[in-house]
Amino acid sequence: MNVEYGVPSRRSLRALDLLAFFLADVKGGVGPFLAVYLQATLHWDSASIGMALSAASLTGVIAQTPAGALVDRLRQKRELVALAALLVAVGCLATLRVRSVPEVMTVQALMGMVEAVFQPALAGISLGLVGYEWLDRRIGRNESISHAGNVVAALSAGLLGYFVSQSWIFYTVAAISVVSALTTFAIRGDEIDYELARGGAHVGDGNANDEAARNRPHAEPRVSGLSVVLTDRRILIFTASAVLFNFANAAMLPLVGQRISAGKPHSSSLFMAAGIIVAQLVMVPVAAMAGRLTEVWGRKSIFLIGFIALPIRGVLFTLSDQPSFVISVQILDGVGAALFGVLSVLVVADLTKGTGRFNITQGAIATATGVGASLSMLLAGLIVEYAGYQAAFLSLAAVATVALLIFWTLMPETKEFATADREAERPERAAQY
Repeated sequence: MNVEYGVPSRRSLRALDLLAFFLADVKGGVGPFLAVYLQATLHWDSASIGMALSAASLTGVIAQTPAGALVDRLRQKRELVALAALLVAVGCLATLRVRSVPEVMTVQALMGMVEAVFQPALAGISLGLVGYEWLDRRIGRNESISHAGNVVAALSAGLLGYFVSQSWIFYTVAAISVVSALTTFAIRGDEIDYELARGGAHVGDGNANDEAARNRPHAEPRVSGLSVVLTDRRILIFTASAVLFNFANAAMLPLVGQRISAGKPHSSSLFMAAGIIVAQLVMVPVAAMAGRLTEVWGRKSIFLIGFIALPIRGVLFTLSDQPSFVISVQILDGVGAALFGVLSVLVVADLTKGTGRFNITQGAIATATGVGASLSMLLAGLIVEYAGYQAAFLSLAAVATVALLIFWTLMPETKEFATADREAERPERAAQY
């Protein structure tokens, strides 16, 4: 290998940057733009839209845990990501060819299953490249770059939807999916420590990527039993708070999209793009800072900021439906989502270190949170039908408050603090990650 012992090459790290950038839009499919498309173009009601959005989430929930197990087991992580990205492209194009509720639900359900591999695969590849020592910075960098990618994708989709047609949103995501598949192979497979990538025990001194681990493709990995991980009290507490957080968060932006699009079908995609872009612009620096601040402050204190932002956002959405106000409230979405994206991966990595169950645990927690997200969109749609948008937003804010209280009072700190200042000792590597 033409790299320093235990240090990935610049090529692989930059390719990982590009993959995080392009996958930003792929792993969410068309996201909230689907709600706008169904409302403004196909003229669906809120309940039907909720069913369509729930289809991808529900099948994604079913697929998350097996997807995590698959990522843990397979060395061909790059190939898995590429295949999944190409299938998302096919799903985007298929969505434009169907019209009925069952057809749209079927396509979205298949896309949800495929998208389940992206999060654990990207986190596993990152851990396998940089190790635990630099994971804080790497995950923060991944999330920051990912949100920058979302800004570009949302701006492109909004402008295309406004000036051309809503259909071009789907073509854009399909094209980005193909580019993502190609980018995956720029990461050098021989630089990924595949046992470390699953959270396994180190062969060497336990502090750096291990050359021996990379060169034993047929060795039996050292893996703890699932019961050791899934009965860990800290993991159960974190899962409960994460489920409630996602239940409260998942339906907010789609509801905003439906509310804005009512009576404004032509400009709705542009308003939605503006809301997403504002949130994503906030997420870029917040995610980058979170990856660095956790090295000093730990996980819990920073994570609490994200939990606090969510109920405030829900209440504010009840005060006005003016696009300018709604878009400004999305700043809080940027804070909460960025912190959750970074800290959730780091907390799971902390709690599964040495078990070999990093990705399947991510998948299991994603399954639980996916249930919350799916029920959120379905039930929020029903609440809107019978009680209106204000009741839906207040209900989501109440759930977010419960999530905050659980995390604040029961969740312990998970980070093991280093005894030396890594950045001062190795500033070049700190900047690289």
